[in-house]
This record gives sequence, C-alpha cells and structure tokens, in this order.
Amino acid sequence: MCVRRLFQSPLQWAWRAAFLKHNQCRHQGARRWTRSGGSPYRAVIFDMGGVLIPSPGTVAAEWEIQNHIPPGTILKALVSGGENGPWMKFMRGEITKQDFLEEFGRHCSKMSKTSVPVDSFFSVLTSEQVAKPFPVMMEAITQVRAKGLKTAVLSNNFYLSSGKSFLPLDRTQFDVVVESCLEGVCKPDPRIYKLCLERLGLQPSESIFLDDLGMNLKAAASLGIHTIKVNDPETALKELETLLGFTLRTVVPNTRPVRKTMEIPKDSLEKYLKDLLGTQTTGVLELLQFDHGLSNPTYHVKLADHQLVLRKKPTGTLLPSAHAIEKEFRIMKALGNAGVPVPKVLDLCEDSGVIGTPFYLMEYCPGLVYKDPSLPGLESSQRRAIYTAMNRVLCKIHSVDLKATGLEDNRKHGDYISRQVQTWIKQYRASETSTILTMERLIEWLPLHLPKQEKTTVVHGDFRLDNLLFHPEKMEVLAVLDWELSTLGDPLADVAFSCLAHYLPPSFPVLQGQASLATTQQNGKLTEFMSNLAWDFAVKEGFRIFKEMPATKSLTRSYHTWAGPQSLLSRPGTRSYIRLPESSPAHAPKGALVISPEGLSPPVRELYQRLGQFMERHVYPAEPELRSHQASAERWTPSPLVEELKEKAKAEGLWNLFLPLETDPERKYGAGLTSVEYAHLCERMGTSLYAPEIFNCSAPDTGNMELLVRYGTEEQKARWLEPLLEGKARSCFAMTEPQVASSDATNIESSIREEDNFYVINGHKWWISGILDPRCQLCVFMGKTDAHAPRHQQQSVLLVPMGSPGIKVIRPLTVYGLEDAPGGHGEVLFEQVCVPKENMVLGPGRGFEIAQGRLGPGRIHHCMRLIGYSERALALMKARVKSHVAFGKPLVEQGTLLADIAQSRVEIEQARLLVLKAAHLMDVAGNKAAALDIAMIKMVAPSLASRVIDRAIQAFGAAGLSSDYPLAQFFAWARALRFADGPDEVHRAAVAKMELKRHV
Repeated sequence: MCVRRLFQSPLQWAWRAAFLKHNQCRHQGARRWTRSGGSPYRAVIFDMGGVLIPSPGTVAAEWEIQNHIPPGTILKALVSGGENGPWMKFMRGEITKQDFLEEFGRHCSKMSKTSVPVDSFFSVLTSEQVAKPFPVMMEAITQVRAKGLKTAVLSNNFYLSSGKSFLPLDRTQFDVVVESCLEGVCKPDPRIYKLCLERLGLQPSESIFLDDLGMNLKAAASLGIHTIKVNDPETALKELETLLGFTLRTVVPNTRPVRKTMEIPKDSLEKYLKDLLGTQTTGVLELLQFDHGLSNPTYHVKLADHQLVLRKKPTGTLLPSAHAIEKEFRIMKALGNAGVPVPKVLDLCEDSGVIGTPFYLMEYCPGLVYKDPSLPGLESSQRRAIYTAMNRVLCKIHSVDLKATGLEDNRKHGDYISRQVQTWIKQYRASETSTILTMERLIEWLPLHLPKQEKTTVVHGDFRLDNLLFHPEKMEVLAVLDWELSTLGDPLADVAFSCLAHYLPPSFPVLQGQASLATTQQNGKLTEFMSNLAWDFAVKEGFRIFKEMPATKSLTRSYHTWAGPQSLLSRPGTRSYIRLPESSPAHAPKGALVISPEGLSPPVRELYQRLGQFMERHVYPAEPELRSHQASAERWTPSPLVEELKEKAKAEGLWNLFLPLETDPERKYGAGLTSVEYAHLCERMGTSLYAPEIFNCSAPDTGNMELLVRYGTEEQKARWLEPLLEGKARSCFAMTEPQVASSDATNIESSIREEDNFYVINGHKWWISGILDPRCQLCVFMGKTDAHAPRHQQQSVLLVPMGSPGIKVIRPLTVYGLEDAPGGHGEVLFEQVCVPKENMVLGPGRGFEIAQGRLGPGRIHHCMRLIGYSERALALMKARVKSHVAFGKPLVEQGTLLADIAQSRVEIEQARLLVLKAAHLMDVAGNKAAALDIAMIKMVAPSLASRVIDRAIQAFGAAGLSSDYPLAQFFAWARALRFADGPDEVHRAAVAKMELKRHV
C-alpha cells in the first residue's frame, strides 16, 4: 500500500469553510449517511503493515531501486522457507533481530547473486520517516471509536533490538493489540484471530477485519469474520462505511478532531447550549475543529439535531482592536435583520467563564460554494444566472439602511478609499524586499487621483464568488460569508474586488483561495505582476471605462482573458490582436506575448543569451563527434561527450528549463518559465539535434517529468522524478501499439490486471522512444484496467521499473534508416510484468486524463524545436548559396533559390507567430482553452519544417543528403513528427470541428 496524501483541501479561511459544501458540482448533492436498524458490528480489527502503515513489500520495492538491488529480491526472500523461513520465525519471536538479519541476508544474496545490505533495509522499514500511520486510517479509527465501537490491531510483528515490539502506533486508540511476536503465532493461523476475538469479548460475526493479504483474509473469513481487502485506503474505507452505516471521514469539510492545545471545556459548553437551545435538548455534544490556522479558533458543534458553528477569541493577551468577534456578531445580526442573506447568529457569550474566552454561535449552513470563477461545466445561461445573483446580493448589501440597522457608527464616515490606500502602502512597505518601479509609480499616483466624492454604505471587504453560499438547486445566494473585513466605505470597493477575477489568470492564488503571505513569498512574480496589472489598468483601462465610456455601451470580454497588462483578448469566436509593450518591464508577467527574444524580461533574456553562447562554444563544435558516435559500434552506449556537456550545462544553470510556471509555480523543479518564454529558448535548442538532451529538455523525459510533477505522489516523485531531474536516468512512454490506431488513446489493447498487491501487465507496444538507452530506468505504461468502463475511463497509467521481469525488446525500429541511438525506438513485449500497486498514477481509469495533460506543454515543445530546425536549415542554406557557384554565377544570384529563401523566411515567421500565440494562450487561459491553437500549430510546424529543410537540401545538392550536415536528420524527424505529434488528419479534423463551433 502506498503512502498517499488523501482528502487534501485548499487552505481557506476557517470560519468560511464552516459553510462549504464538500461537493463542487451543483448537480451533485452531499453524501448522506444513515443507520437503519442498527449495525450488527461491534468492533473493527486492523492489520498494521499495508493497512495502517506502508507494507514491507512497498518499502522493499523502493529500497531496491535506490540501492540497485534486483527488483523483487526482498519480497522473494520474505516468503522463502514458508512457515520455517527466517521472516516467519522472526515474527513469531523465535529468533532475534541479529539472527534474522544474518539468515535473511544470506537468502537475499543467494537470490540476487550480489551482496544485499539487509540491515539498511531493516533500518528504513522501521524508521519514523517510513513507518508513518496513514492519516486517513487514523481518522477512521477516531470516528469508529466515537461511535462506541471497539478497535483492535492484529499484526504479524517482530521485536526490535531494544526488546520492544515494532508498533509505531498510538496504543490508546485500540482496545486490543495482538502481536505475533508476543503470542508466538502468526496470521493466517486461526488461533491468533480467536485470541483477538476473545480479548475483545465478541463473536466473529460482530467484527470486521481489514488486511492487505488474501491468505490472511481467507483465514479470518473461515471463522465467520467479515473481511475487507485493503488495496488502497479510500476504497477500503468506503466499503467499511457501507458496512457500518456511518461515515469514517469528517462529514463537515475542512474539519478534524479538536487539537489538544485547542480543547474547550465540553461540560460547561454543553450546559450553556442546553440552556440556550432548550431543556429538552438531549444527546452527546460532538466537537470538531476547523483545521486551518486562523486567529479566531472556529469549531463545528453538534448537539442532538442542532449543528452550529462556534467562533471564539484566542487565549492570551490580545491587542485592543484585534479578534473583534463582538463586531462580527453585531454586523451579521444587523444584516440578517435587514434581509441580507447571512448565516443566522444565535448568541454572543461575553462570559469568559464558560469556555475561557468570549465566543458567538451561528447556525451551520450547508450549500454550494463555487471556487472557480470561470464556473467550468456550466452552461453560459447558468453562469450568467450565478453572477446575476451575486450582483443582486451585493446591491442588497449596499442598500442597507445604516441608521435603521444601527450600523451608522460602525466606522467613521468619509475618506474610506484614502484610508484604504494608506493602509495598503503601509502593509507593502512592511513586507517589501526589493524596489519595484511600477509599484513606486502606483504609490505616488494613487493618492493624487482619488475620487473627490464617495458614497458610504456597508462594505463587505472581501466580496468574491467563493464567499457566497448558493442553493443546491436554484441560482440563489443562501448566505454571504466572511465578514471579518466589513466596515463602512465606498461600495465601488466591493464592486472592484468582485471584478478583479475578470482580469487575473485562472491559476492566480487569489482565485485559488491561497493568497497568503507565504504564497506571495514563494512566488516572487506575484507582487510585480500585480503592480504591472494595476498600473496599466489605472492609467489606461480603468479610467477609460469609468469616465469616457458611454453608459449604454457594454464591455464584452471573455472571462479570464486579460492575464497581463499588455494583453487584451477578444471573446471566443472573434480574432484577437495583441499589442506589444512600449518598453520592456522589469519582468514580463505571465500572459505577456513576446514575439522576439529582445522583448523578454531581463532575467529571461540573459538566460536566452547564455544558452546561445553555450550552443556556440560547446554544442555546435561537438556535433561532428556526436554524429560519428551515432554511427559507430558504440552507438548504443551513451556518448561520454554528451555526459560531459550535461555537467557543464548544469553548472551554468542551463538545466531543466522546460517545466512551465503553471505546473511548477514555486520553481522547485525548474526555471519557472512561462510557455512563451520557454518557446524562445526551446527554438534555440532546436537548432541542434543534440542540444535538448544536453540541457535535460528532451522528449520523452520532459513529458514524463511533467507527468510526475502534476500527478505523481511524493513517493513516486522521490523514486522517479529526482533521478530524471538530475539527468542520471532516462525514461520512455509506452502507448503506441502495432495493431490499433494509437493516435486515439482509447484504442489501446494492452491490459492491466489487478492481482493481490500487484498489477500484472500484458501488451505489445512499438515506437517506444528511449527504451533502448541503458540509462532508461522508467517506463510510463498505458493500458486498460477496465474494458467495460466508459470509453475514456478504461485506461490507466503505471510506472514500470525497466528491470522488471517480462519486458522484452523485440527490435529497434528505424526512421528512414536512422536508429537514433542510444535511446532508439523499440518494439517491445510486456508479458506478465508485475508492478506494485503503488506505482499506479492517480488511480485506475485516469489514464486518458493523464495522457491529455501530458500532451499539453510537452507536445508544443516539438513545434518550438521545429522552428529551430527551420532556422538552422535556412542559415545553412544562405551560407551555401553565398559560397558556391553553378553555371558561371554564384548560387545566390539564381532566381529560384532567392525565391526559396524568401518563401522559407515568410513561412518560418508565420509558424513562429502561431507557436507563440498557442504558448501565450496556454499561459493565460490554460491548455484546454488553447486547444484550437495547439492543434493548428501541430498541423503547421512539421509541414513547414519539412518544406524549409527540403529547400535547403536542394540548395546543397547531394551533400544535403549526407551525414556531413544535420539536414537529412532534420528532415527525417520533421516528417516523423507528423505521426509522433499526432497525424495531420487528426489535427485537421479537430481544427475543423472547433472552427464550425465558433460564432460568426
């Protein structure tokens, strides 16, 4: 069982999270749990390894890779000898740890025919870092015990050197703990199950047993115990929930058991609540804590049929104006009485004697919260209705009678915007780390251009879509949340904040509920991006809209299309034209379309220049030797010169440039470039066939690395991603099959079958690029897990170690006779290849989704490189015609060649602009929104490169066909990419379909 991060929720304000509905789709209701007639079960028994903590087999598989031990060695040695083997004797407590390691080590070394450091494996297996309980399972145990059921651990276990048994669990969470090393008997011996039941005081039919091994479950079932096989925690818990009749995960989103340091007196609170709610209120008080660390602790309270939210002041000495829950209570109560939809507040308790600090209570309000302002999956009419409802409730807030509601003294009137600007300046000055020129201009400009007249109304202070709770069935706002920043001020401030999402890219942290100081610090571009956006809006767009635009004329802009201060895209269905910036800013923000390297931001321009210098000094001079190596008897061995150049590139910071900023916003793995920025660098790398690998930017590794960054677990990243990022390993992607049209991923026939703790794969693949490279350690394999599932949910992706038995390379394939050594393109059989279950990416049925995500930025990289092919071919052609003579005059004077040069230049410029436009749309609107432009450039680039290279070959004569120049290889790969990047016919069909859907 792999260790996963399950049930992760984005960080949000805790008291707002009290009202969030777990389901995001408005057509899906909350999952409801009932217990009808009572459950027959009174206890749940858990195995430890593979259920509560990672199994030895899982740990062994990863350890073997890291220590270059043949795969499966540890697992085979564990089961060797059966009941009398060293592992079973060790778990029965019959031998010491030292005796076990000596005997076990001999077994491993004999099987692998090499020395195996088993003491290292044992240390890893029992380390705190590895033997961490799965949080989702521990939460389930808490829920089981909260319902009054018993819990037990039934584990095949062993003694440590200290004489204590290995049990990295909190024993207080279990009524019974049965360990094989203490009892002298192991599962699947029936005696150990009977012993556990005896100590629980229960009959077999009253208990449920969870284990990850079939033989242990079979023995338990034979006694009448209900069993659940644990392949992954989520699936197992769903089955357990069905049997028990109640949820094992927190029903209220974003809550957890109350932390010990945040506990409040339940007895006095229960008495207070019963007095408040009525003497007839009965039942046990249940408390959960909203788990996001905000200043005012917030709790979910359940007493009988009442569900409440309690919000209290923190303990300790507080600043006079801080944590003003009394103010929040007063505002919400007043607005509720005025007809504004807010959660109903019940009572304010200012008596610190009840729970230690003042607090207030409000009703828990379920509903739908739309977190993504673009409202994906909804019809345009539905989106319009939601935003109409949003605007109506804002009007209602701004229409509140201050005097009638008693809010007129909530804050001093007037100068609201001036005070806000001064507050922003102070906050910025307190946190600035460097001078940003556009921010300094804003700080100087804003105070001089404040509105002379202001209205005064209630201002929410943080009015945006995800602070609204909607009715599950109607486009109606049930409640406005998060009133912490509410005051009296100019209503246009709320309007402006509400419209802010219209001008930001969809991945911007404010739109993701992540606008924390930590996020801003991690992404150094945010502050500068916002200052550029604000300056451009303030001095150009904003005042034109609000001062000069006729009231009868509406502004039509598509959602999330203005992602940078220099880009204004039209709505879908119309042509868009992008203005060039008048001058280069300090940093070109994400979304700026830069059509030449000179327009790149200074840091990226400097990176581009260093890349070019490296190519001139090292890569181009090395090409003759690298071509010779590819034709030599040693061609299937990596070139030492390439490895040397890779180290030089890494030392100069020209490494892992490909990962897009959207995928790696913290620049943890790469250079943090936008797609547009990388397009210019990728084109430069494309001028040499060998450059991409030298800079660790070559396919298929780039796509596989991005796949791991986007979808991989932390364990998968540690095992596979890190060696790839370091350039120490290579990888391949196995999808294409000889018997079907693999351009349609749903056609693949290779099978992935579940079997105990493994998946078994069988299939025939070909054109698997890179699989022949001796450095290839990972095969990303795509196959079918369920042929009866919906068409796009049949496929899954597995991470297959290349050392796995059953992988047979039939032959290397050639492209126009080129072998492309040392990676090559292989035809491969996968026969009964066993892969650990934790090597599944995302989960079964997610393969098509993963393949589409992998095809985004990575697939356009080929188009970027093809522009580089074309530029190099044209440069060689120009040099050739200037230096050679035919029929009595230089080739440069031949009219047909001049026409060819002109035509090539025009076509290159056209294709480059289309590549850059596609990259630009990927940056500002995402891969899905850029689908049309991606399909168009994948149609255009390979054909354009083929034509330009063909003209260059013609200018060279027979020399152009030789290996003395890169033209022949350029031509071969450009032609091949008309298949590898998807057939032309598929792209043409996609473009035509999208074009027919566009509005005239």
